[in-house]
Amino acid sequence: MARYGIVAEKVYGVSVGQLRAYAKTIGRDHALAGALWKSGWYEARMLATFVDDPARVTPAQMERWCRDFDNWAICDTACFHLFDRTPRAFAKVAAWADRKAEFEKRAAFALLASLAGHDRASGDTAFRASFPMIERAASDPRNFVKKGVSWALRGIGHRSAALHAESVALARKLAASPDPATRWVGKDALRDLERASVAAKVKRKPPRGR
Repeated sequence: MARYGIVAEKVYGVSVGQLRAYAKTIGRDHALAGALWKSGWYEARMLATFVDDPARVTPAQMERWCRDFDNWAICDTACFHLFDRTPRAFAKVAAWADRKAEFEKRAAFALLASLAGHDRASGDTAFRASFPMIERAASDPRNFVKKGVSWALRGIGHRSAALHAESVALARKLAASPDPATRWVGKDALRDLERASVAAKVKRKPPRGR
């Protein structure tokens, strides 16, 4: 785990694949998820993100869990498998985007990237509104923050032809910045967004509304 930058105080050593398979045998259980999270064990918290019921996750719970994030793996898994399915997801992106703590701030952009990949209901406007947050956070030099910001920008650029064009324009602006972190985010996003396969994919996608 340490080789991949995953640092946690209480770890058993169970793989994510094993945890996901076990979660399928449990099903949704909001109370169990809460108890697992409170235990503080890395694998228990990972399992909690797989078994919790998005419909029962409250904004207060999202806030508590976010403050507990201590590595990118648990942060990203909670956002990718649970938080992005809650009705308060976009509100939490906005609330966490300027946080001081590294993994709380990363959570904003991991959640935004997850929404970009999974949200089938929101139109382009909801994602377009996040561009100022992305531009503002791109100057954060911390590794896990800037990688999260790039992930979010790339994810938004995959949603539609219009968002792809706007994401490329923002990435080019960031890539031309004199600030090293901002420049890194822009170049990292451009490497993905300017691929011919991505451009072809977004052209085939139907418009997602305003």
